[in-house]
Amino acid sequence: MNHLCDDLLAEWEDLDRLLAPLDEARWALATPAPGWAIRDQIGHLAYFDDVARHAALDPEGFRIERDRSLADAGSLVDRATESYRHLSGAALRTWLRQARAALVEVARPLDPGHRVPWYGPDMSMASSVTARLMETWAHGQDVADALDVTRVPTERLRHIAFIGVRALPNSYRAQGRPVPDASLRAELTGPGGERWVIGPADATDVVRGPALDFCLLVTQRRHPADTALVADGAVAAEWMTIAQAFAGPPGAGRAAGERPTSR
Repeated sequence: MNHLCDDLLAEWEDLDRLLAPLDEARWALATPAPGWAIRDQIGHLAYFDDVARHAALDPEGFRIERDRSLADAGSLVDRATESYRHLSGAALRTWLRQARAALVEVARPLDPGHRVPWYGPDMSMASSVTARLMETWAHGQDVADALDVTRVPTERLRHIAFIGVRALPNSYRAQGRPVPDASLRAELTGPGGERWVIGPADATDVVRGPALDFCLLVTQRRHPADTALVADGAVAAEWMTIAQAFAGPPGAGRAAGERPTSR
């Protein structure tokens, strides 16, 4: 948990360096997520960091609040986003810093296998922190794209690639499709040229290519056609068109050619 929490904080620090010089006008810049400005990306992260902390501290209270919020009309994500648009950029940045620190304080002493509820099946505390890292990186990519900057990929991508492979069944369920009777392996090239193999050795289907491209794919920040990924197997090829490492309904993704991959 210490390693995961340290990586989560490091991911936040990379994002915070992008936010630090922004004036209020730049906080209002549109990001590739339709209808979302930079301020919305940060409010989203802070809100769900607070929620993740609540789920770890008070599971039953979280479940009650979750069920109540999901029963309300409209999308929970949209409602939460709209609720905090009045905050200044400085206030949002402070909120995210405080929410992230509070989450890490709760998470560090817990056993990695400790189960916590979420907006789907319960998951381990390790998976909860990894999911927050993935969300921070993915929404940070939206901020980077809005600012037209290229981020330096890090070893932390391995966390995102891992849950991307594990989320194959979720990708199909989110689309309302039957989960195929197949296993997936990713053979990736890490930022330093190292080889990452994630998934069973006897997998029926394989995706190969740069780890950065794979992470952009499973977070739906790049269209498959704008990556250097190669699929081996019919399921792998199909999955690449619907892959999502995040919970909830499928996102709109990116159109082909919307922005070239960064390598």
